[in-house]
Amino acid sequence: MKKGIFFVTATSFAALFIMFLFSSTVLAQTTLTYSIFFPATHAQAKAGENWAKEIEKRTGGKVKINIFAGGSLTPADQCFDGVVKGISDIGMSCFAYTRGRLPLLEALDLPMGYPSGMVATRVANDFVKKMNPKELSDVKVLYLHAHGPGLLHTQKPVSSMADLKGMKIRSTGLSAKIVENLGGVSVAMPQGGTYEALQKGVVQGTLAPMETLKGWKQAQVIKYTTDCTNIGYTTAMFVVMNKKKWNSLPKDVQKVFDDVSGEWIAVAGKAWDDADAEGYKYSAELGNKVIKLSDAEEAKWEAAVKPVAESYIKSTESKGLPGKRAVQEVASLIKKHSKSKK
Repeated sequence: MKKGIFFVTATSFAALFIMFLFSSTVLAQTTLTYSIFFPATHAQAKAGENWAKEIEKRTGGKVKINIFAGGSLTPADQCFDGVVKGISDIGMSCFAYTRGRLPLLEALDLPMGYPSGMVATRVANDFVKKMNPKELSDVKVLYLHAHGPGLLHTQKPVSSMADLKGMKIRSTGLSAKIVENLGGVSVAMPQGGTYEALQKGVVQGTLAPMETLKGWKQAQVIKYTTDCTNIGYTTAMFVVMNKKKWNSLPKDVQKVFDDVSGEWIAVAGKAWDDADAEGYKYSAELGNKVIKLSDAEEAKWEAAVKPVAESYIKSTESKGLPGKRAVQEVASLIKKHSKSKK
């Protein structure tokens, strides 16, 4: 009888112990929210999702990341502050959507002639490491990425600045100044509203990378792309975490975030370049044309946008920020990474 009681007791204890271990594992799991402004079908939303899965895998399930794509948790222009305030634990959006809040980082978006998304992405990450901007001190930077050269997409052909004069062009951040210096009329709006704005004639064109033609289906509402890679700008984007949340994570989990994020710089850069290639293909299939500027016209466009960088330097220096050094750093990093082509 005692033997039977002992067996039942031992069995019960074992069961309770297993339940305890299971409960401890569940309780130990950290669940994070990740706000992504891109729609779920976009290449960068998918890259972000794969990043989250890799984090979950390498932490052995200690971390679970719930993704809210398409700005469903925080709108694009509120994503950064949403992370700071803890509305989301992690966020991905554009620095340009919070213009004025992150002045030093605006140097990344200047029309410096970015040749590709990979180069732009590597430049953005190296820039932040070298400049260490104080404006990012209230978040944990995981990694940055940036699209390939922003080009002009319009409903009417533009082969000169004269063609562009007075045309309403969707733009954001410093790209708005590019449009204005080229003679166009800038209309500020996030990518999410651009398709409808083009469709309804609110704007006649958009300044954006080729990927938007497929990723945001904008090839359906434009007819021409003016290849102005010589003044190609980018839009730097962030993946950041709430500082308090970051500090609450165990050191081994933080290391996983740092390791995976470091690897995802190349993943994100490649995703941008692949998406640009898909954009070219998709637009061509719809019968849209690419217009190449003449050498003389390229020189005019370069001269026209030069004051954008000069204005940036003057503005940032007046605030006590190293604007001139920032522009020089960006130019140097573009040259460096353009040579590596990796």
